[in-house]
Amino acid sequence: MNKITQSLVSHLNHFYPAVAAVVTVRSGERMNAMACAWHSALSFTPPLYGVLISSKRFSYQLIMDAGAFGINFLPYEKAELIARVGRNSGQDVDKFTMFSIAVEPLPDVIAPILKDAYAAYECQLSARHPCGDHNLLVGEIVRVHQAPELFTEEGVLDVSRVQPALYLGADWYVNTSRENPRRFLGKLT
Repeated sequence: MNKITQSLVSHLNHFYPAVAAVVTVRSGERMNAMACAWHSALSFTPPLYGVLISSKRFSYQLIMDAGAFGINFLPYEKAELIARVGRNSGQDVDKFTMFSIAVEPLPDVIAPILKDAYAAYECQLSARHPCGDHNLLVGEIVRVHQAPELFTEEGVLDVSRVQPALYLGADWYVNTSRENPRRFLGKLT
């Protein structure tokens, strides 16, 4: 494969696709949701999950205040919603009202769990690590929510039953089928 070499990094889309997630938070009466493609499991014992969020983001301060966050995994059919929560600030709009986002009516949750999520984690914030223009927020997973019919006996997502939303960068999304990628700009006009 022929390659070009660059010393100036203008974007970091080369490692995509990645499963897009929606990070949720509740601090007092205020809830917010934001799209996140930079996230990963970090440890089995204890169960840790990490998200990279800029301190400039509205969700960042809410997570710092709440000491908790949720990670919600949505199907490809919800890619436009993912783009909208990613391109609009919760400081300007109530995303749950504006985009009709339904949450599970669960008692004692530490972060909103989205009804449309095929899986979600409730995470108690356990560490913050500055990483350039972002912060790695590490959460200990205290509860897992999943639609059991969408997973195999081994706990693997059954992509014949649900297509995860895969982010390609620059507002492009694709799924695990052979369909062409679709672009969702998401910004309210």
